[in-house]
Amino acid sequence: MLKTIFLFFLIGSTHSTFCQQLFLPSDSLNNKRVIAITSSVSTVWASSIIGLSQIWYKDIPKSKFQFFNDNKEWLQMDKVGHFYTAYKINKLTSDLYRWSGVSKKTSLIIGTGISVGYQSTFEILDGYSKNWGFSWGDVGANTLGSLSFLGQELAWGEERIIPKFSALPTKYASIRPAVLGRNFTESLLKDYNGQTYWLSFSPGTFFKNSKIPKWACLSIGYSVDAKLIGNKSSYTDVVSGITYNEKREFLLSLDIDFSRLPIKRPWLKAIVKQFNYLKIPFPSLMLRGDQLVGSWSGY
Repeated sequence: MLKTIFLFFLIGSTHSTFCQQLFLPSDSLNNKRVIAITSSVSTVWASSIIGLSQIWYKDIPKSKFQFFNDNKEWLQMDKVGHFYTAYKINKLTSDLYRWSGVSKKTSLIIGTGISVGYQSTFEILDGYSKNWGFSWGDVGANTLGSLSFLGQELAWGEERIIPKFSALPTKYASIRPAVLGRNFTESLLKDYNGQTYWLSFSPGTFFKNSKIPKWACLSIGYSVDAKLIGNKSSYTDVVSGITYNEKREFLLSLDIDFSRLPIKRPWLKAIVKQFNYLKIPFPSLMLRGDQLVGSWSGY
């Protein structure tokens, strides 16, 4: 499922960047753009369903529709991932419809509906899989992520708290490659130990007379360490005999809001702000379990 979600981002981000290089959000409705964007979203949505049905779910045993409570697994890293994905899909689609001249309020409604609906599609497919099922926890995280973007736009008229993502390979994938990834690409998507999800915000956006540049952000991150099995707090490697005990990680770092950098050229600003999907590497303080340590990479 993660591969398909990230594919949506890659296609959507590329499309969004290209559009914004040439055009600013329009105040007049452009039916051709609306049709083009709606067709693109529909194509990605349908392709995702077909692709997953033929590849991801093809060899998975089927069952009657069932529910599955996975809220206590993976120290909720998967739920944070659902939140991030839903938020970004909402922002992406809302921005695209604004570029088409659809009103801001309508664009937000459309973006929220697409975000929740797109991810709910996969939850329904999961519901017919014998190995797991429909997860209300995932649906809740999807909905919360999408509403978080909607809420900021309605309350402030802008994005002030930005979810971001960072990842690096870890040694844990080689211990359980079937679960955490057999190669570099798989491990980046499957190994939660190497993933960090962030909330970046600038104090300058909350205080009118602040001298802090609005592009200068603080960033709070969440990750895990030594998490090798979803529903257990420890895992013993049968090869080395080493027992790994899970730990939560909380990080504090600095970051940049690329959308607020003082760039004068609109097309360049549109390109640069796409980096807001990712957290830049920067030294951070990390609370790992009950130990406070420093991280030079910030991941």
